[in-house]
Parts: sequence; structure tokens; C-alpha cells
Amino acid sequence: MSRLQCPNLKLVIKQILTAGQIGFQTRLSANTRHFSKLSNWGTKKSATNVKIVNHHPDTMADTQVEQILAPLREAVKKQGLVVRSMKESNASDTEVKKAVGELKALKKQLDDKELALQPPSETFNRSKFADLMIRRFFYDQSFSIYGGIAGLYDFGPMGCALKSNILEQWKRFFVLEEQMLEIDCSMLTPERVLETSGHVEKFADTMVKDKKTGECFRLDHLIKNRLETLIKDKKQTPEVKEECKDIIIKLDGMTTEQMSDIVNKFNMKSPTTGNDLSEPVDFNLMFATQIGPTGDQKGFLRPETAQGIFVNFKRLLEFNQGRLPFAAAQIGNAFRNEISPRSGLLRVREFTMAEIEHFCDPSDKSHSKFSDVENTIMRLYSACNQMDGQPPVDITIGQAVSKGMVANQTLGYFMARIYLFMMKIGVNKEKLRFRQHMSNEMAHYAVDCWDAECLTSYGWVECIGCADRSAYDLSKHGEETKQRLVAERKLPAPKTIQVTELEMDKGLIGKTLRKDSKECVEKLSKLSINEVKQLHEFIDNGTRDPTTGLTLCKIGNKEFQINKEMIPLKSYSKTIHVEEIVPNVIEPSFGIGRIIYTLLEHTFKIREKDEQRTYLSLPPLVAPLKCCVLPLLDNDKFTPLVSMLSKSLCLKGVSNKIDDSSGSVGRRYARTDEIAVPYCITVDFDSLVEPQSVTIRERDSMEQIRVPVSDVVDLIYNLSQGNTVWNVAKAKYPIFESQQTNE
Repeated sequence: MSRLQCPNLKLVIKQILTAGQIGFQTRLSANTRHFSKLSNWGTKKSATNVKIVNHHPDTMADTQVEQILAPLREAVKKQGLVVRSMKESNASDTEVKKAVGELKALKKQLDDKELALQPPSETFNRSKFADLMIRRFFYDQSFSIYGGIAGLYDFGPMGCALKSNILEQWKRFFVLEEQMLEIDCSMLTPERVLETSGHVEKFADTMVKDKKTGECFRLDHLIKNRLETLIKDKKQTPEVKEECKDIIIKLDGMTTEQMSDIVNKFNMKSPTTGNDLSEPVDFNLMFATQIGPTGDQKGFLRPETAQGIFVNFKRLLEFNQGRLPFAAAQIGNAFRNEISPRSGLLRVREFTMAEIEHFCDPSDKSHSKFSDVENTIMRLYSACNQMDGQPPVDITIGQAVSKGMVANQTLGYFMARIYLFMMKIGVNKEKLRFRQHMSNEMAHYAVDCWDAECLTSYGWVECIGCADRSAYDLSKHGEETKQRLVAERKLPAPKTIQVTELEMDKGLIGKTLRKDSKECVEKLSKLSINEVKQLHEFIDNGTRDPTTGLTLCKIGNKEFQINKEMIPLKSYSKTIHVEEIVPNVIEPSFGIGRIIYTLLEHTFKIREKDEQRTYLSLPPLVAPLKCCVLPLLDNDKFTPLVSMLSKSLCLKGVSNKIDDSSGSVGRRYARTDEIAVPYCITVDFDSLVEPQSVTIRERDSMEQIRVPVSDVVDLIYNLSQGNTVWNVAKAKYPIFESQQTNE
């Protein structure tokens, strides 16, 4: 006899499922509309089934496919050579930008053709996924009862637990294993800090507004989307289509005025309402605020966590006893006031980052643990392959570094560690690649930069950046603050150097300038030795006051009357045993929200033969709950054992819940599957007799084993921590299929 005996059981189950399906479909429809509204503007379609195509190197080898793609690859390669040639000949920025734009357009044609020729590796049901996320409250739009705020999301109990588990594994994998120095800095950042880093000047996009509704749109995206629509419009002439293509190619290098002319020429309207648009304006993406009640000190909510580490470098170096290399890590929220956030968790206004700044000697970027990872095979999409129209390649990180594809061992080491971390938390390795930034994408100070990109229903999404930022940040902050943000390198032999220092006569300055003396001293202390020498030259050649003998000099943004006696320079010889260096920085930067979304999408499944049953196959290591304890029936006889097992699991540190709600055990299994619970312990009538035992069900396979009560807590702990796997447990304990009962 099976666990539950019931006459006409099939009929009862069918009636329950039919009733449940109607309610499920109603909720699904409502949640799908809600999700579509959040994710897509300017479209009337709601994507239900999305084809996901993975350009695996092996699938590119089909002869017929390659024959079709060969001309496109050749065109990309040819244009790539043009770009290289122009850069080598120091062509103008405008010409290079145009050539790069043409290269991007050719690459897009190649990608689109590859997409059309490749069979979809799977079909992703975004509507059912969205319904599951909202219905089981993994996450939802913030302040939804007030209509919601675009780009802001709240994590529910399961989303919170998943995020917490991912961050816990991140800390173990990076901070603990690499012995990093973890800090937690303020989210409020003074304006001066972000002026130095370049965020105040450059961290902006151009936007336009719907004149009636006030809805904002990023201008370059709006123009591109509109022109791509015109290109596909059969009613448009070839001349118009060609002009649209040319504009898209040049769009990246256009000024605000040029983009405004395009909006007027094509009479572009709001993509959501058709209303007129305002004149374009530059919009800084940082959230501005005032620090303190007077409002005198302007600040921003930080757009990244990295600056907090850079400004604390001196303290961190001291804590590390002055030695290089070392790494500092920080987890925290950052804020970017996106003009038109979309795609759920992929583009938001508040997000969690986990960043590492690895400080190393610029002349030695080897890594002591590189041999541990050098045989790790990764999918790399180099800049050369992109420019030549070739697909990504699978290669060991050791080979990539030795060939010069990856700039140095330290950068390669962190790329491999990122790959291993993503595998550990459950990202699909067939949907993960590392794409190298092309030269026009990288900041001028960067040596090399790779993005860990994950394939989702939205396409390839950048989840992690890994860059060699050289010494840019420490140099800039050091110059601005006149602090020595440097480390010391021991010399092979002592050497003698010539040193020149400023020795201000503060007494003379105070006696002469009186109330202005303090400000003058502060400004003089910020000058470099070369700037002081220039002041000396200006005084020698300038006009002196005949009464005081002083010369009016501009120091900083203010003028003071001074002479050379106030700012004498002292030169002397000095024997040194160490030399100062500005460390270089290797920066892995993790977007936790994007990683969470990718992981949820990669592990979202639909049961075969039952399309209404969805589940998440998250690895036990990061699953929100590790275990669920179920009594077979609502029977008081089961309560003591159920409570004892749950308490024992808690004492062992295994998160769990008791599900003694109404409904069959199968329906309760389905509910736990939806929230990714990997294991279910079921207490049945056989558990009440000696020797006591329970069944354990594994989520993905739905297989069950019978395990003695004395073993069950340790087994669940080891399974949830990755110390053992289900197949090992299945080999040790008997498979459970049915049981006899006296009920």
C-alpha cells in the first residue's frame, strides 16, 4: 500500500489540480503584466518564451554555417585592420570613432546572423519565471502598493537568504582564502573626493523628457531604438535606411547638439506616449545631497565602493606592515540615478557591490598562487577575436597569460578565481564567458580589462569586471591631498639621491600676512616642488611692491603678497635603502544583483510532463533554505519527532522550516521546490517504530532514500555544505519507493 490510501484518489487529485491551475493562471497573468510593465518601455509585446542562443565554439564548426558566416567574418576582420592601422598612424579621434562605429555595426551583423543560424539551446519562459519570483517573493518592485518606483527592488525572505548565502560564500572564497583586509566605508561621499576620481565631471548621460508626462529617456538609446525601427520598416527608402545606419555608427561620438538635430530631423517622439520631447540636457547619474544642516558641504551617495578603499590605502598599508602585495575588500550598496532603468535586477538605481582592490608592485605583477589555477579552462573572447570576427575560445588561463592575451599573472589569477566562484555558486559554465574590452572601451589609464558575462534571456550581461587600473586612483588622490599614498620597495643596494624640500618660514608669513597667513600656508603646503620653483621664477621676474618689497603671486585660486624668503627651498644629498612606488591596482568588481538574477534564471526549471510545476535547482550551498521537515499527515504523533529534527538542524547551523500545512505531501514537495529547498525530510508512520528512520527527498531528481534518525542531521549538514553529494548518500542508504502502513 502507498503512503496515502484514498478511494478515487486520481479523481480527487485531478479536481484539486484543475482548481489550483485556474487560480495559478490568474496570478500568472497578473504578475506577468506587472513584470512586463517594469521591464519594457516602448513596446506592446510581452515576451513569454524567449529563445536563448549560446555561441559555443563547437557549434560554430558546421561547414554550411561557416560558409554563410565567412564573408561577414572577413568584413569584420578587414575593418578591424583599418582601426588598428588608423591608431598606429595617429589618425584623428573623429576618424577613429567613425571606424570603430563601423566595426561595431559589422560585428552586430555577424552576431545577428549567428543568432539566426544557430538552433536555440533552450526556450526560457520569462512569464512563469517572473510569476515565481513575485509570487514566492524572491524580489519585487519597491513601494509596489504605492505604484512602485522604477529601478528600486525589495528582496523578500527567500531573496534575502539567497543574497546572504552568496555573500557568505564570496567572503569565504575571497576574503578568507586570500586573506584580504575587509573594510566598510561610508556611503556618503564628499564632492571633492568624487571630483578627484572624475565622477563629477564624467559620470553623466544625456536625456530628454516627455513634455506632458515628464518621463525621462536616455537620448542615445532613444535615437538608436527609433532608427533601428526605421531600418526594419519596409516603407522607408534605401537612402533613409542607409542614413539611419550611418547615424547609428557615429552615435557614440556625437555631441548633445548633434543628437538634438537628429531628434528634430526624424521628428522623434516619446516611445511610450507619442508626446513631444524636451531639449536634451546632460544628467549626472549620481544622487546629490548636502552633508550637515547648513548645506555648505555638498556630497553624493557613492556610485561605487572602490573610492572608500583608495582613500584608506595608507591605513591599510600600515595594517599590513607596509608590505606589498595585499588586497582590500568591501561589500556595500552603491547608487546610480539611471535615466530609464529596466530589465528587472539588471539595471537598477540601488545595488549591492562586492569589490576587491589588489595592490601590487607595478614592476612585478606575478602571483604566488598562479600555479594553483593555471590549468583552469575558461572561455575567453579576446579583443583580437572580436575585431577579427572570430568566436570565443576555450583556453587555460596559463596559456592566455603566456601568449599575452591576458596582461599579467595577477589579472589572470583573479579571472580564474572569479570563474571558479561562479561555478561554485551554480552559474551554468556554458553560459559564462570573459570578454576583453577593446581599446576604445577602456579608460585611458587601464592596462587590461575583462568582463565576466553571463548569457540570459536579455542576452549577454556583464556581471563582474576585472581590470588592471594601473596607479591612476592612488596617484590622483595623492596629488589632490598631498598625502604620500605610496609603498616602499627595498633596493638591491643603497643609493644616493638629491632631495629638494620646501621649508616655509611660517613665522615670517604670519608676521607679514597676519589674518591671511593661515590660508596662505595651507595653499603653499599643497604645491609641488616644481610649482614652488615656478613661484621663485615669478618673484625674480615680477614686479615688487616698492614699499614692502613683496610680489603679488597667485597661489591656488587666491593672490598673496610674498617673497622668496618665506618659501626657501633646501637641497641636500641622501642615502636611501628603499624607494617609493605608487602601487598598481587589480580590481575585480562584482555586481551582486546581476549575479543573483543570472543564477535564478540559470536554475529555473519546469518539470517534464507537468508545465505548471516550476522549481529552482539552486546548489545546496547557496539555497535559501537547506531543508524542509514534513509530517506525512496532520497527526499529533508526528509532532515530537518533527520538532526534534528541526531543532537539531538549527543547532547544527542548517536553515530549515517545518511545513505542516494542509495538502498532500506531494503538493507540499512542489511548494518547497519552488523556493529551491534541496532536501525534504518526511516523518511517516515507519518513523514512529524502532529503529526510527525518515525519508529524505532530493529536489532535482525527486528520488528518496530512507535514513536512520540518528544519521539524518549530519547527512543533511554534509549535503548542504558540499562535503558529500546525493549519489554518495543514495549508494549508502536504501532507496525509498513505498511503505506499508497499519492505518
